[in-house]
Amino acid sequence: MPKRILQGTVVSDKNEKTVVVRVERRFTHPLFKKTVRRSKKYKAHDEANKFKIGDVVSIQESKPISRDKRWVVVDG
Repeated sequence: MPKRILQGTVVSDKNEKTVVVRVERRFTHPLFKKTVRRSKKYKAHDEANKFKIGDVVSIQESKPISRDKRWVVVDG
């Protein structure tokens, strides 16, 4: 099964080797037919501490790295 890849914006880089990425999804509301934006934050592994706040990055699923890190930054 292929690993999921999501694209989002880095919102925090304070942790060592970790960035917090906000991924936004858009969908049409089933009743009101209006486009709705929902976002979710993921902690992703950044081995080189390369990415800073505001960078647009792609993250990929991986095996658990820590208690709440299950994603790895693949490119910026």
